[in-house]
Amino acid sequence: MERTLSIIKPDAVERNLIGNIIKRFEDAGIKIVAMKLLKLSKAQAEAFYAVHKERPFYGELTDYMSSGPCVPMILEGEGVILKNREIMGATDPKEAAAGTIRADLAIDKEKNSVHGSDAPETAAQEIAFFFTEYELAG
Repeated sequence: MERTLSIIKPDAVERNLIGNIIKRFEDAGIKIVAMKLLKLSKAQAEAFYAVHKERPFYGELTDYMSSGPCVPMILEGEGVILKNREIMGATDPKEAAAGTIRADLAIDKEKNSVHGSDAPETAAQEIAFFFTEYELAG
């Protein structure tokens, strides 16, 4: 079974969309094996998104991700990395397919409600950033 990290971002938490987003994963047959509610510090957000440090949006992204609570979770299932990315939709909600989380719920390209790992290697790194082996339910 493949695992990936998904984060319900601060804008979606603030708008009480946690249940709506989780239901989409569960309806797609994805199992949630770990989940928590937390608020990243600016330093934690910078560490998590360090891969984007040289990009022009890095400061805004880390400010946003440390602006309020988020819900990181580990999703599990066959081909879950790709399946999660399909359910999320394109980063820019204007380009996201109808019925995806971002098309339906995102505010804009920055406040796009969810994050998802893009490959097995990044999934492993991102999972380890938020969770210990002790916290896995599956």
